Amino acid sequence: MKKIITFVLLVSIVFSCGTPKTVIQSKKVIKGYWTLSEITYSEMGTFDVTLLNDASKECFIGSTWQFIPNNNSGIYTINDAHCVPTGDRNFIFTIQEVDANTGLYDFLLKPTNVKGKSENDLGFRLQLTQLSETTMRWEQTISVEGKPFKIYMNFNKINE
Repeated sequence: MKKIITFVLLVSIVFSCGTPKTVIQSKKVIKGYWTLSEITYSEMGTFDVTLLNDASKECFIGSTWQFIPNNNSGIYTINDAHCVPTGDRNFIFTIQEVDANTGLYDFLLKPTNVKGKSENDLGFRLQLTQLSETTMRWEQTISVEGKPFKIYMNFNKINE
């Protein structure tokens, strides 16, 4: 009897600590190639924003992204010839469910080198606010002059 109770307890712990079903489904949807099609802000005006400590908004628009969920890695490519340097950037990512009722997720992105190692341990927390088979939306909240300022990044899935 003790063995049965121990087994049931162990199984319930394993299932309760597992990855939420919605996160698993999100990884299936995010898999593949995407284009960052639009970047907007919560405030009107002209702002000099550097995204992911890498490049300007103008450089990121039209960038292509590949997500490989089986090892939580990916590559984004800056394609605009006016942006230096152009080319591939590697990253690792994690999707964490924030609220099962709202369906909101935290999306953690950490730039790495080709071998998956971070050179400065710097990462970015974004909110994955919308994800479908064809579109995805990230929001990042930063502070500008002591006030919250949101950056909205809209992606479209590329048919492979």
